[in-house]
Amino acid sequence: MHKRTPTMVSVLTPLAFIAQRWTPSPRTVRRAALSAVVMTVVIIVTGGAVRLTGSGLGCDTWPKCTDDSLFTTSEQGLHGAIEFGNRLLTYVVSAAVGWFIVAARCAEPRRRRLSRLGWLQFWIVALNAVIGGITVRLELNPWTVAVHFLAANALLTVTTVSWLRAGEGDGPARPRVPGPVRKLGWTLVVVAGLLVAAGTTVTGSGKHAGDSSDVPRMPFDYTSVAQVHALFAWAVCALALAVFFVLRVVDAPDDTRARARDLLLVLLAQGGIGYVQYFTGVPEVLVGLHMLGSSLMWIAVLRLALSLRERPAQAPATAIPAQAPDAALSPTA
Repeated sequence: MHKRTPTMVSVLTPLAFIAQRWTPSPRTVRRAALSAVVMTVVIIVTGGAVRLTGSGLGCDTWPKCTDDSLFTTSEQGLHGAIEFGNRLLTYVVSAAVGWFIVAARCAEPRRRRLSRLGWLQFWIVALNAVIGGITVRLELNPWTVAVHFLAANALLTVTTVSWLRAGEGDGPARPRVPGPVRKLGWTLVVVAGLLVAAGTTVTGSGKHAGDSSDVPRMPFDYTSVAQVHALFAWAVCALALAVFFVLRVVDAPDDTRARARDLLLVLLAQGGIGYVQYFTGVPEVLVGLHMLGSSLMWIAVLRLALSLRERPAQAPATAIPAQAPDAALSPTA
């Protein structure tokens, strides 16, 4: 006789424990994903506000605000309050990301790909917090400021993809337009990404250093890098127009054509703001609007690119119907 071993008791993780007691609707999961997108845009814009108000060193160290205080003090004034307030927003972003992680884990059927996207968001937030601290420690070195901004846009990429994927199934991707059109769409994504990266050199060479003191700038001529940035912007506009008209030629789905139209509207507004700010001496308010427009443009580009394919829900495995007892015994079964 075999000796009976004690039954092993499985230990539930906190997420598994919540999943046993709460099943969010697909709409709730999508709302959670959207909240992470919105908060990412908010912290990008408020991060710009920190720089544009000269509050980048309002908290002169990290992770504390001063050598002696975790919080801002009255001696630091308004600049300290602005910088510290932006740091606190990191916790709000983390809460939005956490809500999405929980919602994606608790969804039925379980969506492992969404959960992975949620955890990727978490690690990008953690990494960018460290990059932000390094930026403060290096007294707003323009190169680390640029990396900090690009990492925020990496988070915006993942949160946007998560939001769009939350509205789809987990089946294999199926094209909605011909292959050359999809390649054109992804070319648009690449050039738009280069446009955002080029914008960091304009910022790093310009007059808004983020602090009222003499902060080093990137060793580029401001007019030249602004012109290069404008060339990338015109390339994005040309590609967006090409995609817009090609989608009509191939009779693409209505929602895809609508996203191409939305992108053109965002580009029109963003281009107008960009040229006005350049010819009016780069006023702070317009720079802030331009940063908001940059985020909206990137979201619109990703929405368009991902609408060129679809992911239907995976079909459940077909179960073998159970035979009735009489049928199983029948010679004709």
